[in-house]
Amino acid sequence: MQIKNFMVDKSLKELTEHRTVVLPIACYETTIHQNINGYIPLHWHEEIQFVLVTKGEAIFQINEEEVSVQEGEGLFINSGCLHMARDEVHSGSTYICLNVASRFILSQELYTTFVIPYIQATNIPFLHLQPRELWSANILSSIIKISQLIKQDSPYYEIEISVLLSLMWKNLISNGFELEYEQAEVSKSHRMKQMLNWIHLHYAEKILLDDIARAGHLSRSECCRYFKRMLKKTPLNYVNDYRIQKSLILLQQPESNVTEVGYQVGFNSTSYFIDRFRKSMNTTPFAYKKALS
Repeated sequence: MQIKNFMVDKSLKELTEHRTVVLPIACYETTIHQNINGYIPLHWHEEIQFVLVTKGEAIFQINEEEVSVQEGEGLFINSGCLHMARDEVHSGSTYICLNVASRFILSQELYTTFVIPYIQATNIPFLHLQPRELWSANILSSIIKISQLIKQDSPYYEIEISVLLSLMWKNLISNGFELEYEQAEVSKSHRMKQMLNWIHLHYAEKILLDDIARAGHLSRSECCRYFKRMLKKTPLNYVNDYRIQKSLILLQQPESNVTEVGYQVGFNSTSYFIDRFRKSMNTTPFAYKKALS
């Protein structure tokens, strides 16, 4: 199953309930360009995530860092980390995505000692899983097995998945990396989410740089540095990109009007809306809407 337009709340927290009927776990097979935006937009969730790229090459951004993930490689993305993904040069990249509630990884008695310290560590936003490393290869193999078990729905598959997840976690934490807890990193992530939350609440209104900076309790210059460092764009460019994302949903409604949609998502000029839309989507909103009919 692929989610082509997953829902997020105003802070970008994904609202999809990541679970099968019984387990607090979900498995998706995602082709990046099939998402409504043509890429996987910025979001976060409490669940940890395991990724295995099965075709092409995908570029993932996790917090401030970008990583290229080739076919056969994967990622561990930690709880609460902002992340997004795009295709690399139209490679048609596809990946298996496994989202797991951290409390399900190990029993309650082991959770405090062997899980919490790792999901709270500020120096592990992600790990690049490469098959040449035995521990990574074991995790990547288990992602495939879990995906197959969920599809097959055979008797007692839930227990098999539980065992595989425990082994995956053992492989991940047995590398001996030092755990770090920097309050500055926690504060930085919190402020970024505060600013994004404010934008997502007010995107349809007139937005000034001062407004965004105030939401994160930052100066204008520091606000710009946050966005440049974490999102590789200016705050106001992010606002316009987010407005385009929201316009895609409205343009899919049969009765929608391009001019009205532009104003609904916060553009005060139809020509500017069309210009920004073309730069973001490589087509006009008129052509995009026509292609849907």
